[in-house]
Amino acid sequence: MKRLLSFLVITGIVAFAGFKAGVWWLTDQRLAEARTVLSESGVLERGSISSSVDGRVILRQAYWEDFQLTQPLQMDLIELETGSPIALLTTLMSPDSLPASWRLSVERASITLEPTMFRNWVTAAPDETAQAPLANLSCAPDPRQQLGSGDLMRMGIPDIRGDMLLEQTPDALRFELNTRETGSLELVWPDARLTMGNLADPASMGAGPLQLTVRDAGLMRRLSAYCARETGLKVSDWAGRGVAALEKGLQARGLEASPQLLALYRQWLTEGGEVTMMLAPGSETFGLPVRTDSENTVSLRVSYNGATVPDVYLTEMQRVEPALPAQAMEPVVPPEDPDFEQWYPDSVENANTWLGRRVKVTLSNENQVEGRLVSVGERDMEIARTVAGGEVAYPILIRAITQFEVWRRGRPE
Repeated sequence: MKRLLSFLVITGIVAFAGFKAGVWWLTDQRLAEARTVLSESGVLERGSISSSVDGRVILRQAYWEDFQLTQPLQMDLIELETGSPIALLTTLMSPDSLPASWRLSVERASITLEPTMFRNWVTAAPDETAQAPLANLSCAPDPRQQLGSGDLMRMGIPDIRGDMLLEQTPDALRFELNTRETGSLELVWPDARLTMGNLADPASMGAGPLQLTVRDAGLMRRLSAYCARETGLKVSDWAGRGVAALEKGLQARGLEASPQLLALYRQWLTEGGEVTMMLAPGSETFGLPVRTDSENTVSLRVSYNGATVPDVYLTEMQRVEPALPAQAMEPVVPPEDPDFEQWYPDSVENANTWLGRRVKVTLSNENQVEGRLVSVGERDMEIARTVAGGEVAYPILIRAITQFEVWRRGRPE
């Protein structure tokens, strides 16, 4: 009896050690393969590997450094739970054969924000042929400057932190993303199944529709108030500019939004809240109904803060081609008087010689920005304006400037 007990104990220890070593080696191999596949996009660092006999493998202190971004995504803990040690070993040996139920969670993920999150080579050559964007939220004097990470930092959000959950059950696929200050997103996709084969084609995971819930956690109220202040507009006017951009983007695609859809978008921009909608991943409009006549009664299933919103749809219309921008007129050069200070035009190429001086630029949309010239780069220049007793530097795209002026004394003839 003593020998049998000793044999069982030794066998258990060997099996436990073999399981731990096997899981570590298989996880390391799978992550090495993933690192190779992703090597053209970034660097994946797996961190430390540990496992549990109940069918879990855990990575600690992993990170993903995308070549397009200036900051890496840090992940304190990543856990894959398969329900049993056999299912875990089978999944690691053959990732194509995922079990019927599994769970992948990421805890305490974070990315530190910088004023410019995308590297210069990413934004150096914008696509001039791209269609007008559907969402154009600007918090700068130039409405073509999109909301960026610098705006979030000035709002008091230095980083984005949160947790992620991806759970597969026999009945549905569930995804949750919860962040500390920027809201949450929840997706429930009935009868969908995620496999390695359809990972690149989400529409093939299931017939749909899927339920998407977005909560802003108060972000939109803060954002609308901040952007309205920075652009010198009322909150309602700033939201109206965003709605107009949505209408323009849809018209460029041959679509027209229903009044209720525009009202819902305006309400979201100013108040935020919770929006739940049923989407179809395989559709060009993601399940948003497109009417061909006024008698069609199909509407998107959407609710706002728990109340059903009717008549949310699109209507087909003749595509509106964007108008070509008018050529900027040559500025009239005033005579220079050495006895007085006044505005004198100069070329943007000479902007570096006026660092620290008071300048004024006229943009292609006829808006003017005046302030102290802080810096001049290859693509933009920064002009500091006095706001609430302090200075805030605004980046201005050089290609958007049609006239550059300096406040100075004239030169003697």
